[in-house]
Amino acid sequence: MRKRIIIIAVALLAVVGIIVFLSSKKINKVAGAPGSSSARAVLAQARALEAKGNLLESKSLYQKLVNDFPQSPEVVDWQKKVENINIKLLFSPVATPKSIIYQIRPGDTLDKIARNHKTTTELIMKSNNINNALIMPGRQIKIWNAPFNILVDKSQNILLLKDNEEILKTYLVSTGKDNCTPAGTFKIVNKLANPTWFKAGAIVPPQSSENVLGTRWMGFNLAGYGIHGTTEPKDLGKQVTQGCVRLSNADVEELYSIIPVGTEVTVIE
Repeated sequence: MRKRIIIIAVALLAVVGIIVFLSSKKINKVAGAPGSSSARAVLAQARALEAKGNLLESKSLYQKLVNDFPQSPEVVDWQKKVENINIKLLFSPVATPKSIIYQIRPGDTLDKIARNHKTTTELIMKSNNINNALIMPGRQIKIWNAPFNILVDKSQNILLLKDNEEILKTYLVSTGKDNCTPAGTFKIVNKLANPTWFKAGAIVPPQSSENVLGTRWMGFNLAGYGIHGTTEPKDLGKQVTQGCVRLSNADVEELYSIIPVGTEVTVIE
């Protein structure tokens, strides 16, 4: 009888242990759920920091949300927040781990500084609130010091602006009809603002509604191919071009101001 009681007691303890274990797992799962109080607390903190202009800290928290709660229905919005803050940081005087502070020297020009640091004059001007090319020796300016690269995914019709392996921003693009955009690794070898389009038998000026290049051109080291704007934004996200990569004019102007000649572009299927 005593042996039977002991066996029953052990069985009950085992059942209680299982219930406690399962309850603990459920609690932990709920704590990590997309709509959990922990996620809401991090989101509230990220928004508060962003409102105060603490971009680096708010970006870090939005990135934490993306990493910790990848199944959340809000994860796309959080990733967009990260990318929007990335662009704000690029175009602001805020120092980051990927920028340096440079003191302008006698004889410096914006073009010279940009070439020496493999960046663009537009990015230097935007990130330092410089309104004209006249610069004074002794002034300290922020310069982005990490190399950019671009990844174009033809199957998704997206372009990723990257800094080494970090995705800075995702752009919606159009790629080649019948998959004619060549896959491979290329380099940007020339850049033109308000390009003229030389099509078969005609020259189409920059402001023409027939100029499919839009407001910017960034040519590959493969003749006839490159990244450009568009006069047909409704076709973004589709494979409709003659082989080039199209962005909206607003997006291509932003990208143009960021990436220098020599930037690597990888196109994948």
